[in-house]
Amino acid sequence: MSAIKPVRKAVFPVAGMGTRFLPTTKASPKEMMPIVDKPLIQYAVEEAVAAGMTEMIFITGRGKRAIEDHFDKAFELEHELAQRGDKQLLKIVQSIIPKNVHCTYVRQPQALGLGHAVLCARPVVGDEPFAVVLADDLIDAKPAALQQMAEVFARRGRSVIAVQNVARSETKRYGIVRIEGRSKSPHRITGMVEKPEPSAAPSTLGVVGRYILTPRVFHHLQHGKPGAGGEIQLTDGIAGLLNEEDVFAHEFEGVRYDCGSKIGYLQANVQFALKHPEVGTEFRNYLRSQRARAKT
Repeated sequence: MSAIKPVRKAVFPVAGMGTRFLPTTKASPKEMMPIVDKPLIQYAVEEAVAAGMTEMIFITGRGKRAIEDHFDKAFELEHELAQRGDKQLLKIVQSIIPKNVHCTYVRQPQALGLGHAVLCARPVVGDEPFAVVLADDLIDAKPAALQQMAEVFARRGRSVIAVQNVARSETKRYGIVRIEGRSKSPHRITGMVEKPEPSAAPSTLGVVGRYILTPRVFHHLQHGKPGAGGEIQLTDGIAGLLNEEDVFAHEFEGVRYDCGSKIGYLQANVQFALKHPEVGTEFRNYLRSQRARAKT
């Protein structure tokens, strides 16, 4: 095997409409919804940076300009904060993205599935391994989930998919992987089934929104047959890749919040608020007071 290239590029498919959070997402991207005081997309970018990635590729669509503005330099705001002498807020604004990190924005002309969004990144990614990060899946982990996966990729040199054990009754909400026997993570994947009924699920390892992929996946995304609604699915591209290369499933250490659902989004806000250095103690005291009031 030739030398394993480091993973420098991360792709963020952010062209989705976020209909589950209407009317909030009517004019504002769902990826800009805050967890306490930081938008989901910033958590996703910070995770990629923690994994050593320096090129962030956003696959955008109509109405997503706020994401580009968020990661752009805000001259007027920085000038105002400097004039006020507010060094703390100025530091927060200036450190949203490190200086060595570069952002590229690619427009997805039509919403034709996650696989199509990833395929839109091909001209920028080129012939390199790359990560795909879905901001809806917020993962609280140390080291970061993507960093864990990058370490697996550095050892194996093959695609790595994040998975977690899900309740068998919930397999129909996930892509489920079939693995070799009773292996330990990272598991070699032998097949994938999209949203199977519990009785038909080959395991309870569900795919979540983190991938490190070899560039060969682009070939399978480009030449695979579109599914329902003409959409190109990333799972189909990975299934094609399995015929040529090993693909591994990594059971990450950490807690995942499904912020694409209202209950998952609320859970994430509560847990991150409890750990927040500014409001954590006060918020915990508030929850305790509400619990005591409910008992009386």
